[in-house]
Amino acid sequence: MKQTVTVIGLGYVGFPLSLAIAKSGKYKVFGLTRNSKNIHSIKNKLAPIDNITASLDIDKLDLTVTSKAQECLPISDFIVICVPTPVNKDHTPDLFPIVTTSKLIAKFLRPNQVIILESSVNPGVCEEVILPILETSGLAGGIDFELSHCPERINPGDPKWNVYNIARNVGSLTKKGNGITANFYRSFLKARVYEMGNLKEAESTKILENTFRDVNIALVNELAQSFDKMGINLLNVIKGAANKPFAFMVHYPGCGVGGHCIPVDPYYLIQKAKEIGFEQKLMKTARQINNNMPKYTVNLLLKALGKSHINLKDIKVGILGVTYKPDVADTRESPAITVLEILKDKGINVEIFDPFIQSISTVKNLEEILKQCKAIILCTAHKSFVTNLTSEKLTEYKTKILIDGRNCLDSKSLSQAGIYYKGIGF
Repeated sequence: MKQTVTVIGLGYVGFPLSLAIAKSGKYKVFGLTRNSKNIHSIKNKLAPIDNITASLDIDKLDLTVTSKAQECLPISDFIVICVPTPVNKDHTPDLFPIVTTSKLIAKFLRPNQVIILESSVNPGVCEEVILPILETSGLAGGIDFELSHCPERINPGDPKWNVYNIARNVGSLTKKGNGITANFYRSFLKARVYEMGNLKEAESTKILENTFRDVNIALVNELAQSFDKMGINLLNVIKGAANKPFAFMVHYPGCGVGGHCIPVDPYYLIQKAKEIGFEQKLMKTARQINNNMPKYTVNLLLKALGKSHINLKDIKVGILGVTYKPDVADTRESPAITVLEILKDKGINVEIFDPFIQSISTVKNLEEILKQCKAIILCTAHKSFVTNLTSEKLTEYKTKILIDGRNCLDSKSLSQAGIYYKGIGF
């Protein structure tokens, strides 16, 4: 008889996970969500997110989507939590989704269930937040039920790395729980599953991964600003440093850091460290630097307008791309949104185009925004932008200024065409 799995949350993390588990054919899978739109899409064989094949053969899978917790939680052997872990406006962790989900599970918790958190959190959340809530059921963690953590590593839009082939780390309250959880993931993944020493170690792996990225991006973003004043091309410097065969990992500067992980996760550890009387100075500084990049990018535009003797009131600025990464319809923490807000606060007329986010776009296509706007800020390196923003096209539409926030265009040909081109760091 198949074991039953409920995945709570059917977004960028939970939906691919539920598909992977169901496709193994080893489990009866429920996808639990309050998002009626997602339920409707899945039942109509359409993926609720853009980086999954549009057509789903859900009829061939033992996968049921529902909004009714009582339908699936009481009969589940494994319950996997895949809910958002954002931050508040003051950058403190917002654990509301975790807390409400834990309370829901506690209502239906029964002996021998394994509760797994995939959402990214700071060390201590499983034992200090989730466990006490689950134990209001009258059951004891590590005795009556297991609590584990397997931090998600999904990379939306990545054609190479997916839910199947990315190695995973698991930690649990007990050694027994560790083994059960690790074997559960091994049953449907192709990648290796590593058993950490405890819950806090597992929680810390994701924080370290994303903080590493954030700090190194902050380093090159800061170098971009100082090297620009020195007349040094940072991209050439990075290329030179990268030919060292060891002890260097390439990171590139840009108009900001976005997404559901890198600009968010460091704040979880910053806050946790503060609570125990320690200040994460490096992490705080990195966040400040990266958060300032949209402002720096707008300042590059203002400087370009000044050099070109163009009055702010006499020009309309086009924003190309509002998603946080190329070719994915996701605007979470996107620096492009901040760039847009800064421009509007300065009273600058703005048009927006992103082929993946029509709801925010103010024009229908690339040609229309080029026709209306003589100054452009490229915030997202969508393939269609990289391919079509040639010197010939921009000359045809009489583009005067282009600020390349992703350093993805042919700077030489654009400059030779008489366009004021400026990247981040060169």
